Amino acid sequence: MNPERSVKRRTTFKKYLPYYLMLIPGMVYLIINNYMPMFGLVIAFKDINFVKGIWGSDWIGLKNFEYLFKTSDAYIITRNTIVYNAVFIILNLVVAVGVAILLNEIRNKLLSRFYQSVILLPYLISTVIISYLVFAMLSMDNGFMNNTVLPMLGMEPKSWYNEPGVWPYILTFIHTWKGAGYLCIVYLAAIIGIDQEYYEAATLDGASKWQQIRRITLPLIAPVITIMTLLAVGRIFYSDFGLFYQVPMDSGALYDTTNVIDTYVYRGLMQLGDIGMSSAAGLYQSLVGFVLVLLSNFIVRKINKENALF
Repeated sequence: MNPERSVKRRTTFKKYLPYYLMLIPGMVYLIINNYMPMFGLVIAFKDINFVKGIWGSDWIGLKNFEYLFKTSDAYIITRNTIVYNAVFIILNLVVAVGVAILLNEIRNKLLSRFYQSVILLPYLISTVIISYLVFAMLSMDNGFMNNTVLPMLGMEPKSWYNEPGVWPYILTFIHTWKGAGYLCIVYLAAIIGIDQEYYEAATLDGASKWQQIRRITLPLIAPVITIMTLLAVGRIFYSDFGLFYQVPMDSGALYDTTNVIDTYVYRGLMQLGDIGMSSAAGLYQSLVGFVLVLLSNFIVRKINKENALF
């Protein structure tokens, strides 16, 4: 081995040793939280018997998947999961990018930070708290809507938790209000990183604000938009459990419009104790998400290779 190369490697290692040490806690967490649980995927193919243990339980192949997909609710929960998440992805993207562009136009730093904090705050609020805020608005007896808003409009009070038709709009509004703030901060950071010389040159050429957004801002933050969208597409078969379970207060009358894969599996686990079916659903969600990320990334590479995630 070349002595000079060996010395160079040792020097490089010593130089980056503090960074390697800082990396250790994150790697340990990643292995324990993300990789070790993968051994539990075997539960999806077994009829779990707690006496025999996981490895000693009987192997049943794909029967847990059959149970998941042969139920009468399989179509409803799959439809709800995909449609809700598709709407969430599009709406959050539009709202987050739009608000980020508006925030970038605020020149007062104090006001800018205040608005950023206000927009991000809903993302930090527990879904349980949000569910009670919604209940305070929609309660049949004491809700703000029934006691204040509807009487002003000359309308009769409604039992909101028995009205499935309005909940797609309610859940979409709450998800956008809660989640768009986080994406907004991400996009705002990307916009702030754009060289101001582009805008100065465009202004000298007589470009309007709208033309600057179309020709400069959106193309230059397109890689960030692509990455965030691909990550969201990868989780299109996962749902915000708190949003669909806590906010509607687990009302049985709303199951047709609020039941998604996550809530269905949770109810199946709690009511039937079927761990195998729950594991099968989790594996199904992961595999579909993985395939969707690969497919979406493949399409992005065909359109613009530089914007692809990998």
